[in-house]
Amino acid sequence: MSGTILENLSGRKLAILVSSLLFCQLICFLIGGLIAPRPSSVQTILATICMDMPGSHNDTSHWIYTRGNKPSCDVVTHEDMIKDKFRMANKLVFVFQMPLPRDGFNLDYSRWQQGLIGILQTDIAYDPMTYNKPDTELTLDMRLAYRNKDDPENDWKLYARSMETRDLHCIADNQTDKYMYQCDTIPIFEMGSLHHDYYLLNVRIPVDTDEKMNLDIGFITDLHLSTIYQNGGFTKIWIALKSVFCPLIVAVMVWFWHRVHLLQRKPVLLEYMLIYLGASLTFLNFPLEYFSLFFEMKFMLLLSDIRQGVFYAMLCSFWLVFAGEHMLIQETGERNSLKVYWRHLLAVITGCVSLFLFDICERGVQLRNPFYSIWVSRFGSKIAMTFIVLGAISAAVYFAFLCYMVWKVFCNISIKRSVLPSMSKVRRIHYEGIIYRFKFLMLATLLCALLTIIGFVLGQVTDSQWHWNDNVEIEFSSAFFTGVYGMWNIYIASMIILYAPSHKRWPSDNDQTQENIMGEEIEFSNLPSDSNPSEISSLTQFARKTALD
Repeated sequence: MSGTILENLSGRKLAILVSSLLFCQLICFLIGGLIAPRPSSVQTILATICMDMPGSHNDTSHWIYTRGNKPSCDVVTHEDMIKDKFRMANKLVFVFQMPLPRDGFNLDYSRWQQGLIGILQTDIAYDPMTYNKPDTELTLDMRLAYRNKDDPENDWKLYARSMETRDLHCIADNQTDKYMYQCDTIPIFEMGSLHHDYYLLNVRIPVDTDEKMNLDIGFITDLHLSTIYQNGGFTKIWIALKSVFCPLIVAVMVWFWHRVHLLQRKPVLLEYMLIYLGASLTFLNFPLEYFSLFFEMKFMLLLSDIRQGVFYAMLCSFWLVFAGEHMLIQETGERNSLKVYWRHLLAVITGCVSLFLFDICERGVQLRNPFYSIWVSRFGSKIAMTFIVLGAISAAVYFAFLCYMVWKVFCNISIKRSVLPSMSKVRRIHYEGIIYRFKFLMLATLLCALLTIIGFVLGQVTDSQWHWNDNVEIEFSSAFFTGVYGMWNIYIASMIILYAPSHKRWPSDNDQTQENIMGEEIEFSNLPSDSNPSEISSLTQFARKTALD
């Protein structure tokens, strides 16, 4: 059986290959650090408070907007609100028109910005005539509309509508007569597609004494809406990287599978795992974002999470199999089967399935109602945070177990190195080179695993920081995201190339090969009598395999 390219490639060619891959990795970091903008931006909009007749919001063609030649907003000042708070409450509409103009020019959203998230901040003033509970429920009647550039200014079309309840938690800094409550932020909506140019949000806070709706929230003076969107420039860089890496990985997979089928044997487990890993990376690499430029794909966020989940599951499974296949501890006929690793893979599958179900409960419902969020209640927030913390703990435990398996691999390598002095000088140099190459590859695997886990955990923090009560200031540069994404492609491409079957045979003389096998088996038989029989058996198998390779 032929060996792998990792074993038979000359030192000069291997150095050229590794240098080229490291240069590509550096380019990925530089693209993110020097060319790409920040991954996302935030724009905060202060609501315009308008007067409207109660019940008019039931008409889907009736919208309150604030910009244009003929705005439909009858502006209400704070003084007007103070005069008659209770009677006016059901007549007030908080209007947000997105995006905000800049330098006198009306800006519009781009489809390159992919999605939009809305977070609400309430300004509640102290009022001795209005009771405010620290923890109460806030009921919001929200309507979201859209309009494109070529549409008339009043031609707003309904995008979504919902009556939602949010938990409102506020605290006071002091006990003077005039102060503002400090309230937690409230998630409002999350859209998986930004297909239209302009959006309009009308928010009502209805008061109903019979249903005890919004009676204990205090005097709301203003609402602030923070909109979070992906920068279009970053999206272009991201899609460009996908457009480059996707065909390259496919070409490497085709080349690898062709070389495997040239051999007179069936593919082994590690070769199957490399193909599965390449397929999952291709699924992740495929630039589906191009379609979102022409079609409204509300499911893009959910699909992106599914693609990343499949890739993470396959990558973690591959690392376990990759380390296990080099431990030389399985001596049964099931060595080349996933049955040997079912206990290890069960943890990976369980973690991925639980995160998938959580994602379906969150973004799956948002396909129908973008105002839905699992973070809307304290119970839901605790469940969501529990999933995220469990995911982080699982990632840490997995990495610790992977380090243990790599340590076991290095222990087996040390045992193999103990028999190298008994070999001829040429063979000793050959196998020492193989061991050094494999050690370097295992260390690169650990580094890739560490950065992947860090990227996964920090990605969860980035997605969730707007839902937390604490003011978490976390900013990640584009260089980290593009660098880790490039690392995945470069690492997997290098693994497929280095573990492709080599057409070289070392040594080529069959008779000399058999003599080497017999000689090395004799050397193993001369080991101390207290040696572990399983270690002697493993060393003998290693001698047979390496000599035949």
